[in-house]
Amino acid sequence: MPVLAGFQEHTAAGGDRLRVGHADRDQVVEALKDAFVQGQLTRDELDMRVSQALAARTGAELAALTADIPVGPTPPVLPRVFTGRGPLARAAAVSSPCLAIASAALWVVGHLDHPLGPGPYRSWVPLCLLVAIATVVAALFILGYGVGAAIEQRRSRGARPALPGDPGLGFMP
Repeated sequence: MPVLAGFQEHTAAGGDRLRVGHADRDQVVEALKDAFVQGQLTRDELDMRVSQALAARTGAELAALTADIPVGPTPPVLPRVFTGRGPLARAAAVSSPCLAIASAALWVVGHLDHPLGPGPYRSWVPLCLLVAIATVVAALFILGYGVGAAIEQRRSRGARPALPGDPGLGFMP
């Protein structure tokens, strides 16, 4: 969106009452699309503003369409799991590699333990099974810790207020 900065400087310098051309409209439409991709506009807002940009006649009309959109790059959006959504979501994200390792170890076991006879790598089967079991136990431990942290977080938020006609049920054990 740095291109938009030049357009805004042009309109601020007194060009806001001048008629605009197709290139100016296209520049604003691209800025609106960028704002939509970055999550600054909803789909409905984008559609409405693009139609207004295509119908705009002056620089002031175009400038009004992008006045509330910050110029310049916005910080990248992180996945919801890593933005403090909760201990259970973080535990699920952390335990998933453990399950991937366990499935890989079981895949290796399946390929090393052939029923056609002993192979040269058959002695690796117990080690691979041990790795698979250990990683599944680790994943379950991580998930259990996440559940415990989620319960503790919920308890620390305080008691729910008592409702009329609901005596004795207005607290969390």
